[in-house]
Amino acid sequence: MGSEGTSFFNTVEFRICDIPMTVDETIAIAALFQAICARIYMLRSKNLNYIQYSRALINENKWRASRYGLDGYLIDFGKEEEVNTRALIYELLDFVDPVIPHLGSRHRIDYVHKILENGTGADRQLAVFEESKDLTQVAKFISNSFLEGV
Repeated sequence: MGSEGTSFFNTVEFRICDIPMTVDETIAIAALFQAICARIYMLRSKNLNYIQYSRALINENKWRASRYGLDGYLIDFGKEEEVNTRALIYELLDFVDPVIPHLGSRHRIDYVHKILENGTGADRQLAVFEESKDLTQVAKFISNSFLEGV
């Protein structure tokens, strides 16, 4: 028996963000990742291509994202300039928009806007710490926030 009838699927890993703080944020990010994959698949099935950038460039933006968060600037490789992180996220939302109706995840993707408005879990944790100067208060905040909205 050879490999006939056997399928091989490559693994896709998303290592772009840390653990989201709430269930709603986790679901929104998972829906966004699903939409990115669907959109790229759609382009590929229409024989359209996309630019693949080097790992070094991607790593630079990963570092910037982890260091500066939503208030920072990432490199827009196509424009060859720094761009506000939120602006790039809005571009990403526009990019995936054509596949959202098919996926039925509009309400989940729309939660990304709430993250952009209210900040990430890290932003909110830092705000609690700045106000209280107490890591116990931060831990309580995380615990109370985790299932919020569910």
